[in-house]
Amino acid sequence: MRSIVKLSWVFSILFLFSSQVIASDSYVNNSAEKFASGVANAVTGWVELPKNIILTSQKEGPAYGITIGLGMGIMHTVGRSLIGVLDAATFFIPTKPSVNPPFIWQDFSRETSY
Repeated sequence: MRSIVKLSWVFSILFLFSSQVIASDSYVNNSAEKFASGVANAVTGWVELPKNIILTSQKEGPAYGITIGLGMGIMHTVGRSLIGVLDAATFFIPTKPSVNPPFIWQDFSRETSY
């Protein structure tokens, strides 16, 4: 009888520790990450405007930065903000972030892709 009790204690301890190992990729964590990135992208989407002007100016020159960079900045501002709202609204479906990089402040020198 005592060996069964000891064995049940061992299995219960192993069960408790194993659930912590897989908790990093859980439904709640993925949903929370999607909601947080969605809200952050909806609020900070406007930063795409100066980012694209700066990146285009550095690559092509100031004339392109003011014209083409401004147009691309408006497009990416609308895109990041709308996708942020969509991700925040559908956070209960845990998928990977739709925007790459997921946050505007991550790798500021890289162009945004969807």
